[in-house]
Amino acid sequence: MANRVRIAITMGDPAGIGPEIVLKSLIDYEMVRICNPLIIGSRSVIAEASEKLGIAFDHRQYDILDTGEIKASNFARGQATAKGGRDCVSYIRKAAELALLKIVDAVVTAPISKESLKLAGVTWPGHTEMLADLTNTKDYAMVLCGGPLRVILATIHTALRNVPDMLTHERIMKTIILAYKACKLMGIESPKIAVTGLNPHAGEAGIFGHEETTMIAPAIKEAQAMDIPVSGPYPADALFHKAYKGEFDMVVCMYHDQGLVPLKMIAFDKGVNVTVGLPFIRTSPDHGTAYDIAWKGIADPSSMIEAIKLAVILGGKKI
Repeated sequence: MANRVRIAITMGDPAGIGPEIVLKSLIDYEMVRICNPLIIGSRSVIAEASEKLGIAFDHRQYDILDTGEIKASNFARGQATAKGGRDCVSYIRKAAELALLKIVDAVVTAPISKESLKLAGVTWPGHTEMLADLTNTKDYAMVLCGGPLRVILATIHTALRNVPDMLTHERIMKTIILAYKACKLMGIESPKIAVTGLNPHAGEAGIFGHEETTMIAPAIKEAQAMDIPVSGPYPADALFHKAYKGEFDMVVCMYHDQGLVPLKMIAFDKGVNVTVGLPFIRTSPDHGTAYDIAWKGIADPSSMIEAIKLAVILGGKKI
């Protein structure tokens, strides 16, 4: 056990599929061989999920850090609740604390509900912003990996109407730099990084918008002067086909759905989210709480398994 990468795995929203996919992932034979997991959540919820969903998981053989207020079976399932939101925050806080203390090598987070967070009075819109705040991280970004695609987002959880005003030269530059760091972290020594435009046809020389000429292209030029292998801006509709074919290792996207739609099209069940810029490795499955199928025993753990595998690879590098 001592040689295995120590992974903190948060249980996610108790009302969602988090408990199920965590258990299903850890009974996978490969997981037993490659990592030493610490589950952060509710021991009673873990035990109940194992029993009621028919998952052969002996919770007595695993390290479980019991935190949060849900200690019994009397909690709502398949819906957002303030109690669930509060517990999710407690799991994430503890995981971040252990990672900062180097007690664990990486953190894998099961899905949480933004609605539950709101009901709990939490202002963070999601995991990414929460972990950045808890670690006092200023420059960070979401990298999504699935199949041959890797995408990084310049803006994350915000209304689409806010995106143009948020796309400053500085933000785009920081995202390109983080894209380069992400490639290096993943072992891509000579990466090819592409940047999308914001507007159709990458603005068509200013006909459809000015962001490409006033912000995106100058940021790319500055990054190139720093010897970062980046090019663009490219029309997004054509760029993703080229990335899929292997012409680029990372695509810098201007907003959330610009990157996630193509990625989920090809890797919906196995996509992984990595937060780049944190002082520790954090990965997560690229899907939500799936309340509609929660506690029915039918959730697919594939994305969670891939998230743990990537955390083991990256966490073993001891950043």
